Amino acid sequence: MSRTIGLIGGMSWESTAVYYRAINEMVRERRGGLASADILLHSVDFSEIVALQKAGRWDLAAARLTAVAQGLVRAGAGSILICTNTMHLVADEIARALPVPLIHIVDVAGHALTAAGMRRPLLLATRYTMEESFYRDRLRARFGIEAMVPEAGERTDIHDIIFDELCQGVVTAASRLRYREIMAAAAARGADSVILGCTEIGLLVRAEDSTLPMFDSTLLHARAAVDFLDGALDIGRVAA
Repeated sequence: MSRTIGLIGGMSWESTAVYYRAINEMVRERRGGLASADILLHSVDFSEIVALQKAGRWDLAAARLTAVAQGLVRAGAGSILICTNTMHLVADEIARALPVPLIHIVDVAGHALTAAGMRRPLLLATRYTMEESFYRDRLRARFGIEAMVPEAGERTDIHDIIFDELCQGVVTAASRLRYREIMAAAAARGADSVILGCTEIGLLVRAEDSTLPMFDSTLLHARAAVDFLDGALDIGRVAA
């Protein structure tokens, strides 16, 4: 099996850049010297994907990303990562069309939460990820984890900050404060941890911004990619 990592990026490229850097930093830390990761990256035009999301055309978005994933496999990728949480809404459909494993971001997060003994995480993400059931259903079915989501007004603020600011490279103190308020409110309602369930949120908040343990899906996904590269990943536990 090829150990080349195939990344479907560009959604947004701000977080894809974090993936690329994190994966290579982890490889250098493990191997030392000039070591870096064997990566194939296809970065899509995010504006096209966003238009399909807004139109509810998840079928067309799935077809587009499936074609990208198949192209990466033809180019030599031995695994596929979708570098965004939201588009894991169609991950199972994409995975069925591939001869190589798709490393699923929800499974990676679920294993990290389970290992830490967390059962009631707050899910911070785009509106699609928070309000569609695919993310929470998978956590419940595979890990027995009951994720909670913010209140309606909070979800609007979280989503707007992601798309209007973070995806466009804008990071503000006011938005960081708003996320802190939302996490504090969730802690008061019984959350025991926080999932940064959008790959851009780690650009805004850090562990010190919440009293709750924080699980950054971007970094967890990147670490799983490096484990695959090193032959240390149990594919059966994290593949769609």
